Amino acid sequence: QVQLVESGGGLVQAGGSLRLSCAASGRSFSNYVAGWFRQTAGKEREFVATISATGGSTYYADSVKGRFTISRDDAKDTVYLQMNGLKPEDTAGYFCAADAKMTAGLMSTKLGFLHINYWGQGTQVTVSS
Repeated sequence: QVQLVESGGGLVQAGGSLRLSCAASGRSFSNYVAGWFRQTAGKEREFVATISATGGSTYYADSVKGRFTISRDDAKDTVYLQMNGLKPEDTAGYFCAADAKMTAGLMSTKLGFLHINYWGQGTQVTVSS
């Protein structure tokens, strides 16, 4: 079992930055692929970014590419999402995910999304115009 707790959300003006953190506890997090997803009311949860267990591979949604950066610090059992150049359309609940049995590439797909084993409770990001 892995428990995931997100933090770092908040209210920011358009063009600003936030860094989200996802702290993991339980089994060795270094063996887990991790990712960030987001969801707004009435819409399906969508892929934002994923990172491999080694940190050597990352994947991004086209909508955030060049603005967001996913990283991990396994010494702290934490995954980060650095968000720069925020836009009002980035407003959403952001959720951390982890799984030990898929690649980061698979986690970025709809098929992988359906089989993710561990989710955090989410943190709200609101971007004002």
